[in-house]
Amino acid sequence: MGPRSISTIVIVGGGIVGWSAAAALKRRIPTLDVTVIATAPSPDALADRLPCTLPSIVDFHADIGLSDVDTILNARSGLRFGTEFRGWSVDHPNYVHAYGPYGRQLGASPFYQHWLRARELGDVESFDAFCCAAALGAEGKFSATDGQMDLAYGLTIDPPVYGQMMRAYATHLGAKEVVSEIGEVRLRSEDGFIDALALSDGAEIAGDLYIDASGPDATIRGKLDRVIEEWSSYLPCDRLLISDRPAEAETSSLDQVSTFHAGWRWEASSPSRRTEGVTYSSRHLADDDANAILDDAERIEVRQGRYSEPWFRNCVAIGDAAVSIEPLEWTNLHLAHSAIDRLVAMMPDTDCSPVELWDYNRQTNAEADRVRDFVMLHYVASHRPGEAFWTDASTRPLPASLGHTLTQFRERGRLPFYEEETFARDSWAAVLIGQGVFPRRSDPLLDEMTTSESARAMQQMRDAISAVVARAPSHANYLRNLARQEPR
Repeated sequence: MGPRSISTIVIVGGGIVGWSAAAALKRRIPTLDVTVIATAPSPDALADRLPCTLPSIVDFHADIGLSDVDTILNARSGLRFGTEFRGWSVDHPNYVHAYGPYGRQLGASPFYQHWLRARELGDVESFDAFCCAAALGAEGKFSATDGQMDLAYGLTIDPPVYGQMMRAYATHLGAKEVVSEIGEVRLRSEDGFIDALALSDGAEIAGDLYIDASGPDATIRGKLDRVIEEWSSYLPCDRLLISDRPAEAETSSLDQVSTFHAGWRWEASSPSRRTEGVTYSSRHLADDDANAILDDAERIEVRQGRYSEPWFRNCVAIGDAAVSIEPLEWTNLHLAHSAIDRLVAMMPDTDCSPVELWDYNRQTNAEADRVRDFVMLHYVASHRPGEAFWTDASTRPLPASLGHTLTQFRERGRLPFYEEETFARDSWAAVLIGQGVFPRRSDPLLDEMTTSESARAMQQMRDAISAVVARAPSHANYLRNLARQEPR
């Protein structure tokens, strides 16, 4: 390393996010000296607490050298293809937002455009029926790979067990652990950079770069400024109840999200636990009344929004310290992993040049804002007339980026794609179509292919999906087969 290279990194936060950052840094830049100050995870740090994850977690594990044995078997994780949404539009049936493709490109047009045309012409099977992952999930089956289909899956983790696995891996790679709390954040007078952290036990620790993975309070990042973009005008929920139950005999690869009059609730299962939750608006439901919906649950206040500059001077906030968002669509840990990947790829030297930090912040914020848009889409596209919460949620002013997406889709069924997207166009289409949002007129590019040609191709897709489902094992059997393959 050069004389100005970052060589020592101090991470504050002893939860999943902090240990994930430590593991990634030590795996990908082994010469770094990485110390984790293992403060207790904040109860409102959702990335450290929620069970459901996106398919990006599989890539994150591969990048840092973790196997399925580590992350699925030893960590007692389940496998998930997506979420079944129940009751989001009273005029339309329940639907699944699954990962992986819906159909395949036909000619110059994406599959969903052909499905929309077929719907206009008469009966057509549900949009879900053309997604292999959704079909497998509906039948309680699982397949990670298949020669004829692209499949993508996330994990349903047991957060405490997963966190211990990540801690063990990070320390195995050479990360050091200090179990303490932060007493004082000392700043340099000449430039406002963090100079050192004074710990509650009297010790002091210093580094070239500080990572705040402490949760929404942002224990150290918050000492530099508190410039936060609030999302309460876009997203109506500010309370969360969460409860863990005993594991069920058979777990599903689809979790469930159901609406009620003042918000929504979920159920998700891993082999070791079942988690239930309620997300609601305190303006529309008193906390005591919420307890009647889910008893014996922990209440968490959710302040949705993000730091304007998650990386400022020599301190970068990741996870809930950078962005706090409700768990609809399970993006919390994904955003943390994405920030960690970006941090490694864009590592500056010790001067933390504002030019370099600006680009990191631009990309990180763009990604968070599109996640906000995708979550807000569910509320905007909902249809539950006569209920005050849902009327409020569906009529809020739109951010310009979401307004652009909805305008394009409602006119011609087109889905503009932004630079830092978490969800593919098929995911946007799945939610829009599932909740009954349809374009005013069809895309003229469809004229390249006749309706009969489209129909034949769609039937071939359905036949191929049926064949995959027929030969796939059950979710439970897949996990048992994976265990049998573990090296002894």
